[in-house]
Amino acid sequence: MKAEAGGRPRPAWDPRRLLSGVRGNLELWANLIILTWAVAFAVWQGTGFAIGLGTVFAIWGILSVSLNLVVGYTGLLSVGHIGFFGIGAYAVAVLTSTQDYELLRTGAVPTYEWPFFAALVVGVGLAGLAALVVGVVFNRFRDDIFVLVSFGFAIIAFNSFLNLRGVTRGAFGIHEVARPQIGPWVFDEEFDFLVLALVCLLLVSLVSWLIVTSSFGRVLTTIREDERTAEVFGYRVTHYKLAVWVISAMMAALAGGLFGSWTRFVDPNSFILLESILLVCIVILGGLASIWGSLLGALAFVLLEEGLRFLPFVPDVHVGQARQMTLGLMLVLLMLFRPQGLLGRYKL
Repeated sequence: MKAEAGGRPRPAWDPRRLLSGVRGNLELWANLIILTWAVAFAVWQGTGFAIGLGTVFAIWGILSVSLNLVVGYTGLLSVGHIGFFGIGAYAVAVLTSTQDYELLRTGAVPTYEWPFFAALVVGVGLAGLAALVVGVVFNRFRDDIFVLVSFGFAIIAFNSFLNLRGVTRGAFGIHEVARPQIGPWVFDEEFDFLVLALVCLLLVSLVSWLIVTSSFGRVLTTIREDERTAEVFGYRVTHYKLAVWVISAMMAALAGGLFGSWTRFVDPNSFILLESILLVCIVILGGLASIWGSLLGALAFVLLEEGLRFLPFVPDVHVGQARQMTLGLMLVLLMLFRPQGLLGRYKL
C-alpha cells in the first residue's frame, strides 16, 4: 500500500492507472482492432470469402516480411521489390504452361509443362541470381541514390515482362497457370491453396525471425543505424547488404509463384511500380524492423482493399482510387503522430 497526497493509502493495483496505460498502448489497440475487424469481416462475408481473403493476406504477408528485412532492418529503402515478385510469378507461369490455354494472336510460345514446385524452385533461384547481379551494382549507392536505382530496376523488370513477347506473351499474359500438385493431390480447392500459402508465410516468417535474432541480424541493425561504425568494427558491410538483399528477393519470388498459381493468370499489369510503392507503404504502416508489424500491415491493407468494395457510396470503378487515397491518408497521419508505424522500432 502507498499513501496518496491526502494521506490515505493507495492500493498497489489501481484500475484507473491500468486503464490509462491500456489507452496509451497503441500497439495493443492496433492488434485488437485489426484482428477483430478481420474476424468480423470474414464472418460477415462467409467462408468462401474468408478463404480468399486469407490467401491474399498470406501472399502480401510474405512480400511485406521480405521487404522489411531490407527496409526495416538494414535501412535500404527499395521500391524495386515488385520486380522479384514478377520474376517468381512469370517463372512459374512459363515453366508450367501447356498448350491448353488460348494462344490469342501472339502465336506459339514455348511450353514446358513442369510441375509447380520445380518451377517455383527455379523462379526463386532466378530471382536470387537477378538480385545478386543487380545487388553488386546497388551496393555502390546509398540513401536517396539507392532509392532511384531500385526505381530503375522496377521499370526495367516491368518492360521486360511487357516486351519479351516470345516468352511472356506481352500484354496478353499467360493463362491457365498450373496449380500445385503433390502426387495425385492437386491444390485445386481454395482451402487447400490457403493452407499451402499460410505454410509458406509461416516458413518465411520463421526464417526472417531466425535471421534478425542472430548475430547476422544484429549486424544488419548496426548497418541501419551507422554503416560507418559497422565498417570500423571490421564487418564487410557490402557483403551483409548483398546477402539480405538476395534472401529478400528470393522470398518475394516465392510470393510471386504463389500469386501466379492462385490467380491462374499473369500479365505485366500486376507488377507495375504502383504496386511496389503500395508494398513500401504496407511495411511503413505495420512498422519498420518488426515481423509481426509487417503481417499486421499486410492484413490491414487487405482488409482495406476488400472492405472498400462493400461501401455503397464508393462505385466499383473508383475502388482502386479510394484505396490509394485512404492508405495515403493513413500514412500521412502515421508520419505526423507515429513515424515508426503501428508496431515499428525505428522511424523511416
